[in-house]
Amino acid sequence: MAAMKPRTGDGPMEAVRESRVIVVRVPLEGGGRLVVSVNDTEAAELRDVLSSVLDG
Repeated sequence: MAAMKPRTGDGPMEAVRESRVIVVRVPLEGGGRLVVSVNDTEAAELRDVLSSVLDG
């Protein structure tokens, strides 16, 4: 039987390029991670939306 690793939300937020998409992993409260795959256009839109919230 294969060893199973526990799933935890511990660890940093990260974004990595995999082929033609960017994979963003966000640790969640209570454990687990939110994993989102976006293309370059979507990543730029997400950046703009977050910037407007931070600046506003």
